[in-house]
Amino acid sequence: MPDLPAMMTAITIPTPGGPEALVPAQVPVPTPGPGQLLIKVAAAGVNRPDVLQRQGRYPVPPGASPLPGLEAAGDVVAAGPGASRFKPGDRITALLNGGGYAEYAIAEEGAALPVPAGLPMLEAAAIPETFFTVWHNVFQRGGLKVGETLLVHGGSSGIGTAAIKLAKAFGARIIVTAGSPAKCEACAKLGADHAIDYKTEDFVAAVAKATGGKGADVILDMVGGGYMARNLDAAAVDGRIVQIAFQEGAETQINVAKLMMKRLTWTGSTLRPRTNDFKAALRADLEAKVWPLIAAGTVRPVMDRSFPLTEAAAAHARMESGDLIGKIVLIP
Repeated sequence: MPDLPAMMTAITIPTPGGPEALVPAQVPVPTPGPGQLLIKVAAAGVNRPDVLQRQGRYPVPPGASPLPGLEAAGDVVAAGPGASRFKPGDRITALLNGGGYAEYAIAEEGAALPVPAGLPMLEAAAIPETFFTVWHNVFQRGGLKVGETLLVHGGSSGIGTAAIKLAKAFGARIIVTAGSPAKCEACAKLGADHAIDYKTEDFVAAVAKATGGKGADVILDMVGGGYMARNLDAAAVDGRIVQIAFQEGAETQINVAKLMMKRLTWTGSTLRPRTNDFKAALRADLEAKVWPLIAAGTVRPVMDRSFPLTEAAAAHARMESGDLIGKIVLIP
């Protein structure tokens, strides 16, 4: 280990609760183990799973840091045994198992990516959690193809804006739902072909109209609740519905006959509990197929706002307000 401080500022969760449950504290600087890297964090992304963890609704996987934060970008300052791709001084961004809300964080080398030249660290930190999630669920599980139609619920969120960018880059038509005219306009500017204000429009009818009655080939849903039954109506024959969250609840009643008659596939996933080997394989696919677009500037994350690390509570309050368009990041 190089000459590093013994302690660092990090955001802790002494007791689950609202945004005020995020408390800055002094904790030991972690030591990288086999295959791990220690990053001096330049910026850390804020994601919906962090909110769930703060509320006590998203258990920390065994062996992971109890600190929140699933993505960060920064300089490598130390490498553990067997970590050989990156060396101290390299600029990386990484999907983390936890611990990003801190001055230093541990990353599995297999889930780390080089920061392309010219990409600001703030933007680099906003990529891993959302882009890994979208790539796996929309393209790998959902099988989105050129010319198909993707429906994204929550189009102005970090996940939603990443889905718009990636689906557009790979030749799909994009329909989104969002909660205001301003959010719909923002999604259209990012590349969405149709933006539906779910507060004033029925998204099933709007999708049918936008697709000439065909429906959406792939639906990415993070809302759940009553949306799940309606997704069966909005999906095209042989469509794929991918569930990644349940902001309005995980239980509903559906007519399974619709799923059968349309030959639909309904799947879903969570990312944090997956193995390091799985994340490394996902990283390799993303690096091969998406990273060249990021390096060329063709695809970039959509940024909402940055906050100092010690104001993590304010960052979470903004996320829960629903006013954001794109990603929020913390800066130590």
